Order: sequence, then C-alpha cells, then structure tokens
Amino acid sequence: MKLFDVYPLFDVNIVKGKGCKVWDDKGQEYLDLYGGHAVISIGHSHPHYIEKVTEQLGRLGFYSNSVKNLLQVELAERLGRISGYDDYQLFLINSGAEANENALKLASFTTGRTRVLSARKAFHGRTSLAVEATDNPKIIAPINANGHVTYLPLNDLPAWVSEIEKGDVCAVILECIQGVGGIQMVDEAFAKGLQEACREHGTVLICDEIQCGYGRSGRFFAHQWLGIRPDIITVAKGIANGFPMGGVLISPDFKPAYGQLGTTFGGNHLACAAALAVLDVFEEERLVENALQTGDYLIGRLKALQQEEPHITDVRGRGLIIGIDLDIPHKEVRQPLIYNEHCFTGCAGTNVLRLLPPLCLSKDEADDFICRFTKCLNINK
Repeated sequence: MKLFDVYPLFDVNIVKGKGCKVWDDKGQEYLDLYGGHAVISIGHSHPHYIEKVTEQLGRLGFYSNSVKNLLQVELAERLGRISGYDDYQLFLINSGAEANENALKLASFTTGRTRVLSARKAFHGRTSLAVEATDNPKIIAPINANGHVTYLPLNDLPAWVSEIEKGDVCAVILECIQGVGGIQMVDEAFAKGLQEACREHGTVLICDEIQCGYGRSGRFFAHQWLGIRPDIITVAKGIANGFPMGGVLISPDFKPAYGQLGTTFGGNHLACAAALAVLDVFEEERLVENALQTGDYLIGRLKALQQEEPHITDVRGRGLIIGIDLDIPHKEVRQPLIYNEHCFTGCAGTNVLRLLPPLCLSKDEADDFICRFTKCLNINK
C-alpha cells in the first residue's frame, strides 16, 4: 500500500524540532516561519509541554466523555480567564473543521434557519458545512454543494446587511484576518456594523479564530482588535501545539441540549494536558505579548525592505500572521528559501508568502529570516 497522493510535497523529511528551528533526517537545520501551518504556538519540543503530556500519558491517555473529565473543566476555566471570555461555554473537539461544523450546526439548531453568509476568499475547513462555507469550488464536492452559503466581498458592509435583513440567515462566519485568503484584514467599521446587524436580526455571529487566533495576532483573539464580541468563537491549530484539538466557545445565551452535539475523541485527557501546558507557557513566557512585539518588528523590517525590493508589492498582518505580496509567483521565492536558505514559510494563492511562526519567535530570528528572504529575492532580479 502507498499513501493517497493529496499533497505536493517538498523533498524534506523533518525529524526534530526545538523552538523556532527544525531539522531534517540529514541533520540540516531550518528556520521555521511556518509553524506547521500555524499549529506550533509555544515552539517545537517545549520542555514543559513534553513534561505535562508525558505525565498525563503515564496516568491515563483516554477515557470516554460519558464520565467527568476535570481536565476539561480546568481548561475551560483557564481559557475563559486568559481570553476574556470567562462567561462563555466550551465544547471540545479534534480539529478546526469540526469546530466550524459544530458552530454552524449550533447556529442552525438555535435559529431554525439554514442560510449562512461567508466572505470571498474564506477558508473554514473541509468537512460538509465547513467546506461549503469555504470560497473554493475546487474542494467543494457535489455532495457538499447544497446552496446554504452566500459569499460576499470582505468589508462590503451594505452587501452583508442587505442579506441579513432578509431574515433567513442563521449565521455569519468570519475570519477577522483571512489566512488562506492571503492575510486579508477585516475593517473595524465593517466588523462593528456586521455585529449590529446580526444582533438586530437574530443572526448568529461566528468568528473563526482557528488560524488568526490563540495569541497569533498579538491579542488572544484577532477580533479583539475590532471591538466586537461574537456569539461563537472557533479555535484549533495552536490550542494544543500539535496535538489534534479544536474548540467552540459559546455565548451564555445558548442553552445546551443533550444529543445535539457530541464527540468520541474530543477533549480527551492527553489533548487537555497538552492545551493546559500551552496556557502555562503563554502566561509564563508572555507569548501573546511577544507575538505583538516581534510581529511589529518583523512587519516594520518587511515594510522597510519593500522600499528597496521591487518584487514586494505589499505587506499585511498583525502580530505573527503576516502576508507578503509579490509581483512574481511565490514558488520562485519559497523554493529557494527552503532548499537554498533552509527556511520554511507558508503561501496563499499564487503570489503571497504567508508567515505563521511559533509565537516564541525572537527579533534575532526575525532578522535571520529577513537576511535569508533578501537573498532569495535577489535570485529573481
């Protein structure tokens, strides 16, 4: 048997990591400005994380959600306090797609409606409802194309309000910084107007914080830059630093009903131990603050570089979620970055480099990236 070939792979076998560095099976060191697709929040192989997950595995790796799991209770309490949502309710699952799937189901259960509004260039996952809310027809199978979702231009408030006013929209789902869409930023006036329209018409506002949240923007959630408070927040990726986990933060206005939502593996003991270790490190090492400070520094250096390098046409982002627009295909820079300069980045579309490093990135490592990136730009001159 061989693997089902769904990913175009770089010919690199990563076997070890530490902080913002990873190593391949030949011993080559790489600077990681990708974070395993925004998943590695506290850095690779953090000793506290290893200790807590190992301790939990020695006690109990898994038992079902048919019994109490006090680690879930502790995680909900701590996440609420740290994020500023201590009055919300937490439902734990295994991934970002599941988080959005369950958020949309909960909105439909609550409102009795079936229509969803999503943004152009949005990415919300690959499961049934989540993929239908994703603006990419290439990944929406015929069985998922059920006509539930209307896509609208980001930041075009009149267009969104016009649809909400029809009274049949169960939910608006929004990334406050679009990731796969190329680090597109949501305007504060748009976000506040959208929230007002949702409240007026009984529409559930869901903020997808799976990629842009969990400290990456320099605040715990990216929507906190915009002065809004959504009804539902979805999280995953950095929540457990690589252990599969997702979560739905749910307003106290929603009342749970037995049987509507459920999960086999969600919130298991190992996942909770991993997520609690992440929060420990967030607080002890002030990683959200570091994401803001180092991110501001890196964005500043990139904007300065833009003045000298004609291939850079724009730099966008907040904290450590950064997009670099190029006037050439990103592969012309990304491939030499990996193979010549030994540095990982992400990408979006055909012309955007996407930076999603661990939140422990230092200014020295940011400078190191600028040096490697500049060399690759010079190859294309």
